[in-house]
Amino acid sequence: MQIYLPIAELAVSAETIFFLSGFVGMLSGIFGLGGGFLTTPFLIFMGIPPAIAVGTQASQLVASSVAGSLGHFRKGNVDLKMGMIMMVGGLLGSFVGIFIFKFLQYLGQIDIAISLLYIVLLGGIGGLMLMESFSSYFFKRGANIKGKFNTSQMSPFILSLPYKMRFPRSKLFISALVPGGIGFIGGVLASVLGIGGGFLIVPAMIYILGMPPILVAGTALFQIIFTTSSATLMHATFNNTVDIILALILVLGSVVGTQIGVAFARFIKGQQARVILAMIILGTCAMLSFDLFVPPLDVYSTVME
Repeated sequence: MQIYLPIAELAVSAETIFFLSGFVGMLSGIFGLGGGFLTTPFLIFMGIPPAIAVGTQASQLVASSVAGSLGHFRKGNVDLKMGMIMMVGGLLGSFVGIFIFKFLQYLGQIDIAISLLYIVLLGGIGGLMLMESFSSYFFKRGANIKGKFNTSQMSPFILSLPYKMRFPRSKLFISALVPGGIGFIGGVLASVLGIGGGFLIVPAMIYILGMPPILVAGTALFQIIFTTSSATLMHATFNNTVDIILALILVLGSVVGTQIGVAFARFIKGQQARVILAMIILGTCAMLSFDLFVPPLDVYSTVME
């Protein structure tokens, strides 16, 4: 069924969009990632303008973050004080990100900038995941390293920062600038690329802040709610890049796909999951690179209606 997207100004197959978001949702359920860094490239492959894909994907993240955060909140796995500090940084980052986005639009380079950033992002993530998987497989070092992080090994620079605060839930006494800075980066990513940034925020909360792993996911999702909400509102207001019809289809598909992914997750081992996800990410990066750098066979074409 063809459906017209008023903001994107094109007609697309509603079933294709639904199955696309369902596929990404399934990957999210299996691998435990938000999937935003895959949804936007897939939308670009379908012909959705990159700016529309970014703005609309940010709105989808609001729904998924709310659902995930509520689940963690009921289990008591959210450090609200830490989340609030990160939220302040995230809101500032989302404002800065919107201005960067607007400036690139003014220069007429927003589409190529989004594609290039995704190529670098996906290439880096996929490459690191694949290297880590092969390293742990051949050298059997993953199990020995896991769990040995100690907050006493925190960087002296971080320990010397001012504006220290106590976070009783996480049992930390650190500068508020650190979680605020992590949230700021997440906010910039939400505005410029339409992603929550969980793949960067979560490791930073563990290895830089030294938070207990059980509190990391829920706290990260809590602050992502506000940063992605802010980014969505500003994209809709200042950039007019949020297509509500596309967003509704994406949310519906991702909800269904996530449930399917959760059901399949128990059949896939952790080592296999990392390799499969790394290959998917690198494949997406290769497709983006091909579309961006390889010239089409017909540079100019005329479509007869």
